Amino acid sequence: MDGSAGSATTGSKIAEPTGAEPKGALAGIRVIDMSRVFAAPVGAQILGDLGADVIKIERPGVGDDGRGYGFSWVPGKDGIETRHSSFFTVSNRNKRSLTLNHSKPEGQEVIRRLVETADVLIENYKVGDLKRFGLDYESLKAINPRLIYCSVTGYGQSGPMAALPGYDGLFQAIGGMMAVTGIPEGQPGAGPLKTGPSLVDFVTGHNTALAIMGALMYRERTGEGQFIDIALLDSSVAMVSHIMQDYLISGTAPPRLGNGGNGGGPADLIYCSDGIIYLTAGTDEHYRRLTVLMEQPELNTDPRFDSNFKRGKTNRAELMDIINTWSRQFTADEVQAKLDGAGIPAARYNELADVWNDPQVQHRNLRATTPHAFAESGTVDLIQSPLAQMSASPATIRMAPPMLGEHNDEVLRELGYDDAAIAALKDAKVV
Repeated sequence: MDGSAGSATTGSKIAEPTGAEPKGALAGIRVIDMSRVFAAPVGAQILGDLGADVIKIERPGVGDDGRGYGFSWVPGKDGIETRHSSFFTVSNRNKRSLTLNHSKPEGQEVIRRLVETADVLIENYKVGDLKRFGLDYESLKAINPRLIYCSVTGYGQSGPMAALPGYDGLFQAIGGMMAVTGIPEGQPGAGPLKTGPSLVDFVTGHNTALAIMGALMYRERTGEGQFIDIALLDSSVAMVSHIMQDYLISGTAPPRLGNGGNGGGPADLIYCSDGIIYLTAGTDEHYRRLTVLMEQPELNTDPRFDSNFKRGKTNRAELMDIINTWSRQFTADEVQAKLDGAGIPAARYNELADVWNDPQVQHRNLRATTPHAFAESGTVDLIQSPLAQMSASPATIRMAPPMLGEHNDEVLRELGYDDAAIAALKDAKVV
């Protein structure tokens, strides 16, 4: 399909075009996004949010596999099938879609023309797969020595597992995340647990964008492009963070703590008469204030709880029982007000629907209602970029995720193809 889905808002209401949009930090940077599904597309989207021109290369007639992932799809108007699944919609805004069969010489030629104009190429094919088509880094570097070529794979470019496919859940298992996530031993349902969202994919996407921005800075100084090898495995190990560092220091694996904090204590869910709150009274002072608030100041010097280690680890369950006995006397609003008034960190537990009613979420305009020319409602609600509060060059949502091949003619004309040449590519099923 050809056409534009329009410009978007940065808040919960549709903004009128002003002609004075802030200039993105990456304005003028062109990105070729040859990636699929989630991790690498998230990285490309971040670059797009920051102002880059991201051209998404998709298979003709099929598109990104991620278009079929998830539980919900954006309804299309007039019977149009948008193929905008939740997976695709959350990771492909601010991109233009070009369908292209890169297995054909004519398709490879289109990519080479794009590379001449591009700053960055992102791909997540199996190791060495694109070399068969002359689209590997060394081949494209000969066309554009300034090109930054980022390859995102499961296990990296070398090593005994490099050829294996990789998906988020595999790396939550192999990298240690599941080992420290789940219900504590000895309790019903104990054992490792995968996180709900695809966190390894999401963090890998951010690492992808971060590495590319670093490479752009390096190129600014030296004029040189480079190859970037990003692996989900590397991200999965790194994101276990301070818990993994505990193991490296002590040689002992910390236990799974369920909803308990893994820093200071007490930190856990507390139950009120009508809701749940997460409490983090992890410093000595916060704990002292909590004992005063509960009208049990003797707990501050109780030998069972007189150190952070005892409160957070050895006697954690006993202390949480005492706190829950207190909190169940009040509503969640009452407990939250008491904790806020005492300066003790706490937050109400929200179901997904509750998140969007949270006053601070609304104040931060985290629900971005975006024009979508092909959606039944004419708009689609997206999740605002966490980078939207930069004072001079904020991340913005300028385009809804594209329809498959929406920008074929537009991009090809930019590359110098005339109407006859475009028609020939379509007849040959190259685009």
